[in-house]
This record gives sequence, structure tokens and C-alpha cells, in this order.
Amino acid sequence: MIELSEDSLDEYIHRVNLVIDYIDSHLDRDLKLEELATVAAFSKYHFHRIFFSIMGETLFQFIRRLRLEKSCILLTTQPKLSITEIAFSSGFSTPSSYTKSFTEYFQTSPSQWRETKISKSNLKHEESNLGQDVSNSGKESKSTLWYARLQNKTRRSFMNNKENVVVVKDCPEKTVAYVRYIGPYQGNADLFDSLSQKICAWAGPRNLLHFPDTEFLIIYHDNPEITEESKLRISVCITVPADTKVDGEIGKMSIPGGQYAYARFRLGKTGYQEAWTWVYGQWLPNSGYAPDDRPCYEQYYGGPSDSGDGLMDLDIVVPVKPL
Repeated sequence: MIELSEDSLDEYIHRVNLVIDYIDSHLDRDLKLEELATVAAFSKYHFHRIFFSIMGETLFQFIRRLRLEKSCILLTTQPKLSITEIAFSSGFSTPSSYTKSFTEYFQTSPSQWRETKISKSNLKHEESNLGQDVSNSGKESKSTLWYARLQNKTRRSFMNNKENVVVVKDCPEKTVAYVRYIGPYQGNADLFDSLSQKICAWAGPRNLLHFPDTEFLIIYHDNPEITEESKLRISVCITVPADTKVDGEIGKMSIPGGQYAYARFRLGKTGYQEAWTWVYGQWLPNSGYAPDDRPCYEQYYGGPSDSGDGLMDLDIVVPVKPL
């Protein structure tokens, strides 16, 4: 592993983030070392070692892992897609190479994975409806937030809200500036505080904070049920003009436009598990929509409420498409 000086580390992280965003947007393509090195503006002879030094896995281990993890989501959320269709849409050249890679990585075949996950999901959904007003099945906990309070009150507030408002609407493409973190994050209030302070400290002097027009988002790139904790990626973001210049740890990317479901909640330090599982386990199965292959995120509105209860208004935003 090569050593990076403090002076160059921010620039290296910036360039590697450019490549990560590019890979995320082109997983279904045949990605070559030369192409990705060009995105990073590094020589192809050195880029592989640089990527490994920063990410802790080789470039093609990273691509393979993201493709396999993407296929896991498709296996469970798109039951009408065949294994062959999932193989190609996840960037594998043949169904046989996909099945071999999947079996080696997860120690089970794609078809067995699908059968097990769907069976468990159905069982959880049935159990969640016994003596409960709100389903607790489906997607597991996504995050806790840094500026919130009142664990028990938050849970009661959510569980007693039987009419959570969900609006599906067409949204234009968004450009966001972000600071990214890779690793465990659940329950780490100081981490989220640090990331939010970092993006705001960068944006403030550049006159980029114009709330409420500026949107504050947290994007979850990976599914914590599938991805190892040490490899989970989150991006704390603000919306910015498309021509905004970024450097160092601050990156820039586009969130694709299209249909999104906005589920409104008022939450504190806890309640996120119930909120995300309600969206995926209760609302989605009865909505006529399926989750689409675009980032999901949380969008926040203002700070803690003036009532002193420590609760925040936010939307859980999920990309959707008709079933």
C-alpha cells in the first residue's frame, strides 16, 4: 500500500470520489481501467494502487462487489425479472459468470437468495399485521440523526401516526455537493454532526446556503442488510448550482430525475427503523409502485421544532416506478 502525504490526500480523495460516482452511474457497462483512470486524471499505471490505498479494496473488487450487491436488491424487489436479465442489468457479461460470482461471494445461488429473502419478507409482513396498526416488516434501520432527542417519545409519536402522508411526484435532476463517509455509521451522532458541519463550513463562505431553497439530504448508497459495515457509504449533501466548483473532500454529483415517493415524518433520535420499514413494508406493497434503481435518501426541513420536543420534519425519499 502506498503512502499519501497530508497535502495530497484531499485531492486524491476528491479524484477517487469522482470515480466512485462514475462507477455507480455505469455499473451495467464494461468498465475498463483506462476509462476510470481518465476520470480520476491519473495514469493507469498508478491509479489501481492509489484506489486500493484509499478504499482498502482493489478497483475491480469494488466494482464486482457493487454489481453483486445491486443484483441482490433486484432479486428481492423485482421478482418478475429473470436471473439472466438481472445478470446483464448488473453489468455481468454472461448469466453463468454472474451465478458463479454470486455463489462465491454469498455462498448461495441467486435463485436461492431470492427464494429465501422473499419468503422471509412475506413471513415478516404477516407477523407485523398481528395486533399492530403499522407494519414493521421490510427494510431494516437506515440511520440515526445527530441533532435529535427523546427516544421513547419519538417512537410513540411515530407509532401513533396512522396516516403518514406519502406523495409520489416527478422531480427534476438535482446537483448536490457532498462530503462522504465510508464505514459504520448507525448510532454515531458525532459522525453525522461532524459531516453536516463540514459541508456547511465549506458552503457558507461560498454563499451556497439559502434555506429553505437549499435542500439538505443524506444519501444512503448501500443496503446495510447486504454491505459489510466497514464498506457502507453515506453522503451528506446540499443542493447547489450545476456549475459549482468543488475540490478536496467536497465532491459533486447528480441525483437523477424521475418519480420519487416522499414519505413525511417527524422524528427524533430514534424512530428511523419504524419509518423506513413502514415505507418499504407497508406503503410500497400496497402502492402499485416498485422501488427503482436510483439513490434513496432522507431530506430534512429546518432544525428541531420550536416546541422543545427535539423532533425534526423530514421526508424519506424513495425512487419508484409502476409495477
